[in-house]
Amino acid sequence: MSQYLISRFMDWAAVATLITGSILASTPAQAEPLALVHPDRLHLQGFPNPPTSEDQGSAELNADLRRQIINYSSHEAPGTIIIDTASTHLYLVLGGDKAIRYGIGVGREGFTWQGVRTIERKVEWPDWFPPVEMLARQPYLPRFVAGGPGNPLGARALYLSGTLYRIHGTNDPSTIGKHVSSGCIRMLNSDVSDLYARVNVGTKVIVQGESKSRNVLAEEQSKSGTENQRSSLTAKTLTLVNNVHVRGLN
Repeated sequence: MSQYLISRFMDWAAVATLITGSILASTPAQAEPLALVHPDRLHLQGFPNPPTSEDQGSAELNADLRRQIINYSSHEAPGTIIIDTASTHLYLVLGGDKAIRYGIGVGREGFTWQGVRTIERKVEWPDWFPPVEMLARQPYLPRFVAGGPGNPLGARALYLSGTLYRIHGTNDPSTIGKHVSSGCIRMLNSDVSDLYARVNVGTKVIVQGESKSRNVLAEEQSKSGTENQRSSLTAKTLTLVNNVHVRGLN
């Protein structure tokens, strides 16, 4: 009797297994396999941007190279970017005689340039393809570097029309305030991210060369000197008037 029950139980188990297998085979899979995503690409799928080290060297920057709103008189429309190569500053014109000033790294000797361009493309965590001209000068460079914290273009890139140049971030904050690049404009990752969020494709970009920048600087210094002279003359005039008034009362 026990052998009979055992035999029947085994038959039921086999039938149950067949039925379960049939059901599973006829039911479409609902879950998709997990995609393998490079850590540097997680932000593209809704994940937060990977941490960057742009602020690790920013504390060592001179005060004038740190992002700040300053008094800045310009005839250009608000939203215009003005790059002062000589002083290694980039200005975003706000209007009302104000601008945001950022510290930048610029082209080394022989690689500075000037002109008026526009932003033709904006890219987050851009890939880097060194141009042919750069590879000819530096053949040891890689042919491709994927976007991410280790990429020399940093967190953001603003591509300038009709050129090979970009305004981009950097993974080396120590280059800010220096003439080190092959013509591109470098910014702290935090600064280029801030600028990226404020400007659009089509934004006007004015790059002032060394001579133009020096002329502007000399003009500003001349204006500053004139204003100081006026202030000094005004103070002297007020002193003389006060002295005359006091003497008259005596």
